[in-house]
Amino acid sequence: MKNKIIIGTRGSKLALYQAHKVKETLTKSHPSLQVEIEIILTKGDKVLDVALSKIGDKGLFTKEIEVALLNKTIDIAVHSCKDLPTILPSGLQLGVVLERGEFRDALVSKNHKKLSELDENDIVATSSLRRQAALLGIKPNVQIKDIRGNVNTRLKKMEEGYCDAMIMAAAGLQRLGLDHYITEIIDAKEIMPAIAQGAIAIEVRENDPEVMEILEQINHQPTWIAILAERSFLRTLEGGCQVPLGCISEIEGTTITLSGFVASIDGKKQIKDTAIGSTKDPEACGIELAKKLINKGASIILNEIKKNS
Repeated sequence: MKNKIIIGTRGSKLALYQAHKVKETLTKSHPSLQVEIEIILTKGDKVLDVALSKIGDKGLFTKEIEVALLNKTIDIAVHSCKDLPTILPSGLQLGVVLERGEFRDALVSKNHKKLSELDENDIVATSSLRRQAALLGIKPNVQIKDIRGNVNTRLKKMEEGYCDAMIMAAAGLQRLGLDHYITEIIDAKEIMPAIAQGAIAIEVRENDPEVMEILEQINHQPTWIAILAERSFLRTLEGGCQVPLGCISEIEGTTITLSGFVASIDGKKQIKDTAIGSTKDPEACGIELAKKLINKGASIILNEIKKNS
């Protein structure tokens, strides 16, 4: 068995938390394994003054790391699973996932207002079209502002008066020990999470049995099933992370229930539905849900957004 693994990761505090979590999990299951971490700068880390939806989302936070993986300068790549494109470069595959953390979004409010208390005087910042659309569907009068930067940068911007509140992934705040900033964890039925939000993914080269032999022991099967269903849903809709769609998955026994939505950017059109399937074929459940939304007009909404982006 291979005795050394080099992990490729972005250099943000959150990305490093994830890489160290993978390292810790690997060394716990393989005590003699040597694990190193290599930081790689991605396009998403370099371009911080442009909205994510304007600079394209295909591999924005993954491409440079994937190049290193293909070049064999690293052995595995660790990502936030929600950042990982559903169609990976030739020669690469999703290897395993760790146990999912909190999958819902959190409201961070300077004045400790809850979601239900926001009004037309409040400026809410987010970098996500999904969060924007879902929020406007609930609160059509709030003001939306784009925000970029890592978690700490965003919190500082809010404290300096850039906005009154922000919607962020709850898992990111929790993993950085910033739980005290959370005003409210938002009900997933009000603002559906991003695909695979809260999960840490490990990307690997295809046909690398030595590495997969090591990784298979740390795969979290319930998370893996949920992620396969959600990514299949996204892939069928041909949506990247910068389109207003999301979903939630629930597993009970051998049954998976997947609920999803697609919305117009202004939140005025919201299409939702649910599909129920088997944990033995979670991807079929994702495809079924996507087709249900397509039949209700989801493709028209997504094509309109792509045309205007």
